[in-house]
Amino acid sequence: MHQRRTGRGPPNQSSNGHYGGGGNMYGGRGSSVNPGRLEAGGGMSASEMNAGIMEQQNNDRINELSEHVARLKGLTIDIGNEVKEQNGLLDNMGDNFGNVGDMLSGSLRRIGTMLERGGAKHMCYMIGFVVFVMCFLYWIMTHKGQSGA
Repeated sequence: MHQRRTGRGPPNQSSNGHYGGGGNMYGGRGSSVNPGRLEAGGGMSASEMNAGIMEQQNNDRINELSEHVARLKGLTIDIGNEVKEQNGLLDNMGDNFGNVGDMLSGSLRRIGTMLERGGAKHMCYMIGFVVFVMCFLYWIMTHKGQSGA
């Protein structure tokens, strides 16, 4: 969004297009539009009005960007907190799975001990119980699906 420059520029503009003195790009007259100047009869040039409008638009866009940055900062903080929480849960799950593994290895060791002592009768009871529980759960699931509809 550049303006085309004609042969003549503001009085304090040098031939290379840079403004001299005061560091103000708009001829040292200030960067805001002064509406009271129009009423005083001084009039405002089109370039001053255009500069004021462009500066206002830039300020509005800067404000919008700062709001977006603040929102993104909040999101990244929330994501970081969520990641820390999830890592803690995963660590806890890893510990729990380790405990379950220890429990299973202990159970298998006891079953092995029971089989070595000749507890075939007890093993048959245990297998029968497991089969009964599986059949009971299957029966519950099939009847629940029919009566719930």
